[in-house]
Amino acid sequence: MTVTRETRPRHLLVVLALVLALVAAGAAGWTGWSWWSAAHDDSLRYSQTRDEVLRAAEQAIQNLNTLDYRTAGSGINLWIDSTTGTLRDQLNQGRQNFLTQIQKAKTITTAKILDGAVTELDERAGKASVIVAIELTVTPATGKPTTKRERLAGQLTRTGSTWKLSSIGQVPVSAA
Repeated sequence: MTVTRETRPRHLLVVLALVLALVAAGAAGWTGWSWWSAAHDDSLRYSQTRDEVLRAAEQAIQNLNTLDYRTAGSGINLWIDSTTGTLRDQLNQGRQNFLTQIQKAKTITTAKILDGAVTELDERAGKASVIVAIELTVTPATGKPTTKRERLAGQLTRTGSTWKLSSIGQVPVSAA
């Protein structure tokens, strides 16, 4: 086949189209491999579990620090639903005492999560540790509400497919 002046531009276009098709196929292959690799990366699954643990911890800690004397029964039920293990047992055992105290005091306590972090996560064991900063507002039957900030540390345990609070305590604040 002889390339003439008339067929040379057409031949050049065919070669250029083939080169562009190869480059596009290579880019598509690389993009597909990158996507598959990222979607099946263990660190992605670990970070999703960490985020799930933090959401569960913040919600549970908020639940345990929020109680209205007018709906104390359902509030304590929420406490119990948010916990597991010994903490849950303690709340169940102290349920009537909590109800009596809160109804006598006629207080409303609300918690707002300021910040939180997962400090340890063992997916295989189903255990995690968190630290959470909260703002507590206590409104007495008479008088002005008082607000304070606290840092709490908690332990979570995986129960089935959910994470629940298994222990909680205050984090001491040291002087600077």
